[in-house]
Amino acid sequence: MPKQNIHPKWYPEANVVCACGNTWKTGATIPEIRTDICSACHPFYTGEQRIVDTEGQVDRFMKRLQHRDDMRAQVEAREAAKTPMHMSLSEFGLNKRFVSVLADNNVATVQDFIDKLNEGEDSLLELPGIGRKVLTDIKRMLRSRGYDVPETEASVE
Repeated sequence: MPKQNIHPKWYPEANVVCACGNTWKTGATIPEIRTDICSACHPFYTGEQRIVDTEGQVDRFMKRLQHRDDMRAQVEAREAAKTPMHMSLSEFGLNKRFVSVLADNNVATVQDFIDKLNEGEDSLLELPGIGRKVLTDIKRMLRSRGYDVPETEASVE
């Protein structure tokens, strides 16, 4: 024998109300249904260019895009603030003696210094009159102008 009273009450004329104001009748287990969007206001059916967002996902996405654009602008600003690679080391305000020692060893520009530094700090420290302090000072000046120059290595004895 079938169980009695196990099915919900059926409303053959349930009223559906959309947030846009559109209403229609349908069959349902509740007398009134409220929706945020329907075929009268959905962009797919209307051809409108608008974004349907009920949980703030579009706002979060737009914030992420804005953050990405801000980060790119910061990187571009840092790149633009860098000292030109062809700038002479004499423009850093170094002692003339150090500038002439470097120039005599074909290290006259920022690019020359960085190339020599990539060979290793020892290649610069081997130059007569160039010590750790001068090397550290030049690297500090380059860092202050936006270049990513490694810290001075500790001497191994």
